[in-house]
Amino acid sequence: MSASGEAAGDGARGPTTLIRGAERVVAYDEATAGHVYLTDADVAFADGRIVFVGRGFRGTADTVIEGRGLMVMPGLVDIHSHPSTEPMYRGLNEELGSPGLYNSSLYEYMPIFRSDPAAKPACTRVAYSEMLLSGVTTVADLSMQHDGWIDLAAESGLRVCLAPMFRSAGWRTANGHVVEYDWDEKAGEAAMREALDLIDQAISHPSGRLSGMVIPAQIDTCSEGLLRQSFAEAKARDLPWQTHAAQSVVEFHEITRRHGKTPIGWLGALGVLSDRSIIGHAIFLDDHPSTRWSTRSDLDCLAETGTMVAHCPTVFVRRGIAMRDTGRYLRRGVGVGIGTDTYPHNMLSELRLAAYVARLQDGSPRAVATTDIFNAATLTGARALRRDDIGRLAPGCRADLVLVGLDHPSMRPAHDAIRTLIYASDDRAIRAVYVDGRKVVEEGRVLTIDHAAASAALAEAQRRIVERAPGLDWAKRSLDAIVPPTFRTM
Repeated sequence: MSASGEAAGDGARGPTTLIRGAERVVAYDEATAGHVYLTDADVAFADGRIVFVGRGFRGTADTVIEGRGLMVMPGLVDIHSHPSTEPMYRGLNEELGSPGLYNSSLYEYMPIFRSDPAAKPACTRVAYSEMLLSGVTTVADLSMQHDGWIDLAAESGLRVCLAPMFRSAGWRTANGHVVEYDWDEKAGEAAMREALDLIDQAISHPSGRLSGMVIPAQIDTCSEGLLRQSFAEAKARDLPWQTHAAQSVVEFHEITRRHGKTPIGWLGALGVLSDRSIIGHAIFLDDHPSTRWSTRSDLDCLAETGTMVAHCPTVFVRRGIAMRDTGRYLRRGVGVGIGTDTYPHNMLSELRLAAYVARLQDGSPRAVATTDIFNAATLTGARALRRDDIGRLAPGCRADLVLVGLDHPSMRPAHDAIRTLIYASDDRAIRAVYVDGRKVVEEGRVLTIDHAAASAALAEAQRRIVERAPGLDWAKRSLDAIVPPTFRTM
């Protein structure tokens, strides 16, 4: 099927929605295996699937949306997100990084502000709302198991890949410059079994929008056995597998100390790098200026094994850390998808920053093209989740699509609509979002979640969390000492 055409049908369809005469459609062209612009084109969908993309739809439509002034594009695919925790850090974690731990905030600060079980529903609803408002239709939700998670995912209207994290050890610091690990390998194995049970429940959920991913949480908190076993389970179940690795200088040094290999090198030696594997972040490779390791083989290892990378620029740039650089990974043949690892969960903002940071690191506007960045959030993201029916507009694919108002002031002028959306408009011009053919966003409002109520609940929860933070801090500092206010209060 080329960029235009109609899906073959075996019988009667349910109600059909037609977007007629859209000014611009970002359609999938099988001949080039990429996106193309179609002008004055129609998109029709029924029963949760796209049935037509092209010009001159001749079928019967039950609902017609006039496409004048609209761009229709595929829903975005977010392959790395932590909805149940990240919204809690607003106003707290933007400028924190441990000087003695290479400016990472993972070990000293994030644990003392982490959401408790009572806060997780509000955190999750706020994050899911932000994703939907920025055009995300599929997300990999990397969370520790929490009560009601499946129900929250189903209620959201999103296509959610549940990725319950498990690990053999927890980390802590008692002085702000040394990370210690508390090991319990049997607990890690039990947590993996619980995670696999949850994944089975998600896959069998009647919504049909939930799936699963196997994720041993971090390379430094998982035993060799847990990494190998989890990968074997992912392979047996034909699921994607992901872990956090090469995400901090601390972790790089810890793995080289333990194993004499870089994080990527050790994963390669374990046999867990493959075309079903995703590495969360993969910033600190053996040729990164901050690692000064003896080899220069990590990037080749990723490329040769087909391993993909989840790139989440915002959370690292806040601390002066950046991938060196995204274009280099792409040119070597490493698949790079995009995630919203932190608040706000705005995918379009992540795309813009991914482009700018890559160009800054490379010293050239040619480091990555907008085509590369948009593909990362659609086609590559879909491939990372082992799907070929999302991230593209083509007959037979799921009806996950975004309507952008080209007549919105932030989209004018729009010589190139996708560039204007990413670099100028952001989420302001998104008029509607559909997942499985169901409208879930309309004119800046999420239809499946009470976003305002969730935000209010999150504010209440944060007040509770910050009160306990000094007691969890290793140095027992006051809140203002931990997080100096922007201005003095009088």
